[in-house]
Amino acid sequence: RHVGDIRGRGLFRGVELVADRATKQAFDPALKLHARIKAEAMERGLMCYPMGGTIDGQQGDHVLLAPPYIVTPEQIEMIADRLADAIDAAIDSIDSIDSTGN
Repeated sequence: RHVGDIRGRGLFRGVELVADRATKQAFDPALKLHARIKAEAMERGLMCYPMGGTIDGQQGDHVLLAPPYIVTPEQIEMIADRLADAIDAAIDSIDSIDSTGN
């Protein structure tokens, strides 16, 4: 629901995250979505490279994945599942801030 684009070559992939898919509006940088995703991914045993400011040095969040060449199809599926869970949890934490104001 918040993936704006997926791009890359071979096993190296970048996942761009947006607040609104239709307009590609970025999340507020103050929310530090990329850092939230990293924390959630690490809790799930997934290492990823998160980055903010990918649009103009301030706006934009993305996550990079670079599994080893010896990764199996089953492991790729596990990586995708864990990243999806981490993204959902990070966005849910932002949604709870928006609804409570804290």
